Amino acid sequence: MGGDIGGDTGADVDTDTQLGARITAGDLGIVRRLSAAVLAVSRHLDTGEALQTIVSIARELLGAEYAALGTPDGAGSFAQFVVAGISDEQQARIGPIPRQHGLLAVMLTDPRPQRLPDIRDDPRFSWWPAAHPEMDTFLGMPILDGDEIIGALYLANKPGGFTAADEELLSILAAHAAIALTHARLYERGRELSIEQERARLAHELHDAVAQKLFSLRLTAQAAMTTLAADPGRARDELGEVISLAAEAADELRATVAELRPADLDSEGLVGTLRKQIRLADRAGRSVHGPRLEFAADDPPVLPPAQQVALLRITQESLHNALRHANAGTVRVSLAGTADGGAELTIVDDGVGFDVGHATPRGLGLRSIRDRARSVRGRVLLSSAPGEGTSIRVEVPGGRPA
Repeated sequence: MGGDIGGDTGADVDTDTQLGARITAGDLGIVRRLSAAVLAVSRHLDTGEALQTIVSIARELLGAEYAALGTPDGAGSFAQFVVAGISDEQQARIGPIPRQHGLLAVMLTDPRPQRLPDIRDDPRFSWWPAAHPEMDTFLGMPILDGDEIIGALYLANKPGGFTAADEELLSILAAHAAIALTHARLYERGRELSIEQERARLAHELHDAVAQKLFSLRLTAQAAMTTLAADPGRARDELGEVISLAAEAADELRATVAELRPADLDSEGLVGTLRKQIRLADRAGRSVHGPRLEFAADDPPVLPPAQQVALLRITQESLHNALRHANAGTVRVSLAGTADGGAELTIVDDGVGFDVGHATPRGLGLRSIRDRARSVRGRVLLSSAPGEGTSIRVEVPGGRPA
């Protein structure tokens, strides 16, 4: 459907017997099928699957040869248009998703059902493509979410025509279709939000992990160039560090893709990993007249994996910022336990500092630090002033896994 479809009530009467007489076996069959239809629709969270289920059930319940369901795109066409009773080959011959015209458009603008003995005799009918099947009897039902028409069901070619009972049955199915469509839309929006959050997380991870390694690699390469003429032996050692850092950067990238836990944390723990990375950064930085880097650990607890990764990445980002922007003589990193079994990470430099009240941080740096702290129920305390250096304190709680 891809072209136009745009008594006596005395006390001695047995009420149960009367009711049983009214409800025939056929009626019960319809009720059971409708119940099964509603359950089937509610199982589908994907919009496309929900629509196809609704169309197939509507066609089967009402005994129509063809059925379709369209949802508007807000621009004069359909966002989705699914059919039942037409083969894939025939659908391909009919052509692309139709635009809204004729009775297709009526059903998306008029909230009233449309029940016709022959669609071709209706003055609102216009045309359908050459490959479109011939249709006669027609029943259209808008799908409403409050006052908004969010779609329409189209049924055609029922021998003997559609009845008022068919219209009532289709209106019940359309009401449940509205719930299913709304549910599916909410699910897809939630999934899109989750994808955006995951993209942001990956951006932070790549920035915090790989970018830091590459920055250290660049500093080490500069150190090698500086000492090449005066001290070839030391330059050779620095180039060895370049090779090592390049390999670590590749490992970090693989770890990021493979779900983001640095391999060093598994083998050396948080303290060992921090000590190793700070030692490498200190060696590389001082070779090009950078600041002295110092590290101290005061009996920190064994933290959950998520907190370990967060504190490592925060340290890397903070060091990256200090080495590039602080113009410091010394950067001190310390990790200590807290009374509740959590940890406190502090990064302090004696560099140029900045006015926290008027600063406009650029890029992902400070935002990444705060996002990572929040992700493990932690908080960031930032202190800085022009000419007085910068202090970043990160507190993560204990008590339960993050």
